[in-house]
Amino acid sequence: MVLPAGAPTPGVVSRLTEVASRIANLPGAGLLTVVASVAVGVVLANFLVRLIGRPVARRVSRQSVAQTIVRGVRAGTIGAALLVGLSAAGFRFSDLLLGTAVFSAVIGIILAPLVGNFINGVFVLADQPFEIGDMIELEDGTAGFVEDITIRYTKIFTLDNTFLVVPNGTMRERDVTNLSAEDERTRRSIDVLVTYESDIPEARRRIERAARDCEAVIDGGPDIRIGVARYMASPDCRLHEFGDNGILLRLRYWVKKPYKLPKVQSDVNTKIRQRLGDPEANVTMAYPHRHLVFDDTSGVARVEAGSGTSKGVDPDASAAATPDLSDDDAAGSDRPGTDASATSNDGGARHDRKDRGGGGAGR
Repeated sequence: MVLPAGAPTPGVVSRLTEVASRIANLPGAGLLTVVASVAVGVVLANFLVRLIGRPVARRVSRQSVAQTIVRGVRAGTIGAALLVGLSAAGFRFSDLLLGTAVFSAVIGIILAPLVGNFINGVFVLADQPFEIGDMIELEDGTAGFVEDITIRYTKIFTLDNTFLVVPNGTMRERDVTNLSAEDERTRRSIDVLVTYESDIPEARRRIERAARDCEAVIDGGPDIRIGVARYMASPDCRLHEFGDNGILLRLRYWVKKPYKLPKVQSDVNTKIRQRLGDPEANVTMAYPHRHLVFDDTSGVARVEAGSGTSKGVDPDASAAATPDLSDDDAAGSDRPGTDASATSNDGGARHDRKDRGGGGAGR
């Protein structure tokens, strides 16, 4: 028999088969096969990522979705290589399925939160409530920038220079405020309470001028459109309500960038205080006042000169304990060694003591 040129001889094939069988019979050969297959899968995955990374980034506008696609290709390639390695090592997947069916209930309970995060991650990527780079604020007041969005969690770089990793299941249950979606301009408000005697038109003008003096505040321009409504772009101060202690003025202004809102509000407050504190402004900032009124129903306060303390006394008991000075005054002329003038003075002194002890201090 004549073999074609370049064809291996039967002796070479038999030798290769024998070598492969000997390698397969070595201890740990199956594990080495799986490891080698996974290593090849990692190399292939890196190559595919470099190959499709830029085209995917150009065609997909959302960075989070593009990163998810690239990560999916990498994970899928490595997973396929792992399955190939297990198959080459002689692993039977029917045994795996049988064993998984036995422990399916336990595995389902353990993996339920993880599966939930995966599903919620898909919804976060599909609903697009925020994107990488957006500044968001959680319902508990935590603010920061979205650093990364994966299929399992969302990573937030907070303003306190810390990382906050929130599972997507929890992220979808929270109220998230996106401060930098589409239009970054943000409206803020400040309440200022002035007295009823203040010059209200002048107070409004000075408050608006204080906001315009801040560089981060929009001081004019065309109205800002939100939906079908339009709002004044320049600072606007209006009389909000008549309060118990003064007139409440509410300033509304727009900030160009939402990244330093507390600092901008502090600057506006400082300038408002400076302008309203001007003596020529005829404007006084109001604060609560309290008036204490004592009448006949307020009781009696007895003051002890030695201790310097006052004690509350019942009016009836105090009246019973106080002697009737009018009778003493009437009988003062009968006392030996007294004349009319002395009696009159004594009666005046007695009446003065009665006023001090009976309720003059309380009234």
